[in-house]
Amino acid sequence: MTPLTRTVDTLETVEDSALIQLVYVSSITLSARLKASIFDEVEDHARDHNEQHGITGTLCYGNGHFLQCIEGKKSEVFDLQKRIFADSRHKNIEVLLLRVINQRSFVDWRMRLLFLERWLWSPATKKQAAQLSPFLPFTPHGWTSERTEQFLQIIKTFDTPPHIKAAGITYNALGNMFRHIAAPHQAFLIVQGCLSLLLMVALVLLYLS
Repeated sequence: MTPLTRTVDTLETVEDSALIQLVYVSSITLSARLKASIFDEVEDHARDHNEQHGITGTLCYGNGHFLQCIEGKKSEVFDLQKRIFADSRHKNIEVLLLRVINQRSFVDWRMRLLFLERWLWSPATKKQAAQLSPFLPFTPHGWTSERTEQFLQIIKTFDTPPHIKAAGITYNALGNMFRHIAAPHQAFLIVQGCLSLLLMVALVLLYLS
C-alpha cells in the first residue's frame, strides 16, 4: 500500500471541510541535488499555490531529507498531497503524522522554507535555533509522532526561521554533488587517508634507514 493510499484510507470518514494536519518526510533525489535552483522553485511554487488554497505549514530541508507539515481543509490537503507525492524530485516518502486539528500551528507562515544545516545559519539564527540540537543532524525518517510533534512545537516559535538566505549562501550543483558522493563514504575515505599517510611515513623511514 502506498503512502497516499494509507493517508486517504485513514481519514475516509472525515468531512472534506475538516481541518487536518499532514506531516511527511522524504529524501531528495540525485538529479534534484544537482539542480541549484530547486529550493527557490519549491518555495516560490508552494507560496503561490498555498495562499490560493488556504494551505499553511512549513517545509524543512537538511542532510538530504525533507520534512513538510501541511495544514488546511481535508479536500485541499489531499489534492496537494497527490501532487507532492508524485514529484520525481524526492523519494522514500513516509507519513509521520495525519490528524484532524482544531486550529493551525503555522497560521502565519505560508509554507516557509527552513534549512536545517548549521553551516548555513547566521549567528542570530544559531542562537535562536539552539533548541534544535537534539534533532541534528537531520534524519526524520522513522520519527515517532511524539518526536515529530516536539520538533514542530519548537520550529513554530522561531522569530526568524533558519533559512539559507540568512547566511548569504546559495547551494550550487557541484557542492551538492560532492556532498552526495562523499557523505555516504566518509568512513572509507578517512581510513584510506590514514593508510596512505602511514604508507608515506613507512617509505620515508625505509629511505632514511
